[in-house]
Amino acid sequence: MRLSAREAPRLDRSLLRRGVGRLAEGRERCHHCRRTPLIGERVHIYKSGRMLCELCRALRPEDPISSRLVHGPAFGHAVRITDQRAAVAAPQRGEPE
Repeated sequence: MRLSAREAPRLDRSLLRRGVGRLAEGRERCHHCRRTPLIGERVHIYKSGRMLCELCRALRPEDPISSRLVHGPAFGHAVRITDQRAAVAAPQRGEPE
């Protein structure tokens, strides 16, 4: 199946919109402004279950039930490198080698 020169850009745009839409579905958003909070930003959770960003928090007179930092996608997946070689004990002063 060959696409004409006019159909190819439409297909590209359609695939791009679909991909961006799927990425946006999984993101948390502020209930008031619909903005996606930035990594490191504090978000606030209210009794109703609504999440508000730091910018919109002043719009609610009640106190949030909890607050948390927004983490990046790699949070919790860090790899710690440890030295697995046996430590060689150096002789102490006054001890025979």
